Amino acid sequence: MAWHLEGTYFENCSCDMVCPCTTSGLTMPADQDRCQVVLAFHVGQGEIDDVNVGGKTVVIVADTPQVMSDGNWRVGVVMDAAASPEQAEKLGAVFAGKAGGPMALLSPLITEMLGMEFAPIDYVDDGRRHSIKVGELIDIEIEDFVAPGNPSGEVERLTGIFHPANSTLTIAKANRSRVDAFGLSFANVGKNGHSAPFSWAS
Repeated sequence: MAWHLEGTYFENCSCDMVCPCTTSGLTMPADQDRCQVVLAFHVGQGEIDDVNVGGKTVVIVADTPQVMSDGNWRVGVVMDAAASPEQAEKLGAVFAGKAGGPMALLSPLITEMLGMEFAPIDYVDDGRRHSIKVGELIDIEIEDFVAPGNPSGEVERLTGIFHPANSTLTIAKANRSRVDAFGLSFANVGKNGHSAPFSWAS
C-alpha cells in the first residue's frame, strides 16, 4: 500500500502541563492513574492507494495505564462522516498502523479496540487555538502557550520528541474539553495539549 498524508494534528490529555508521557517517550507515569487522551488528525492533502483522502479528519480516543509503554491501551476511532466507505477503509488502515508508517509504532500497545464510529467533524486551526467538535461525542479546544510576560513572543515548543505526529510539538493547554465516546466519559479542561503539522508516507 503506497500512501502519503499531510495535515495538522492536536491532542488533549489528562496530564498537567507538560505531559511526562510525551517528554519521556511514554516511559514516565502520567499525572493521573489513567492517561485519557484524544488525538485529532486533519488530513489537508493525501492519497492512499490512489484514493484521495484530503479534507478528512480522524480522531483517536485512548484510555491507557499510567505508564503508556506498558501497553494495554483501549482505543476507539471516530471517522469523519464525510468520508466515503473507500476513504474510511483506507484511512482506517493507516491510523490502525496496518499500512506501516508512524502509527504502526503504537499499534503493539493496543490490546482492546473499542470500535469505530462515524460522526460529523468540525476541525479548526485558528492561530494558536485548535478545536474540534465531533457530533455529540467530543468538544475540545486547546491553546498553544505563550509566556504571559512575553505575549508577543513565540509559542513554546518541545523538540526532539518521540511522537508519531512530529518531533517538535507545541506546549498547550485545553480551554474546553468534553469527551463521551466508546463508554469513556472525561473532561480535561486546563490540562495538557500539543499541536503540530504532520507529514507521513509509506
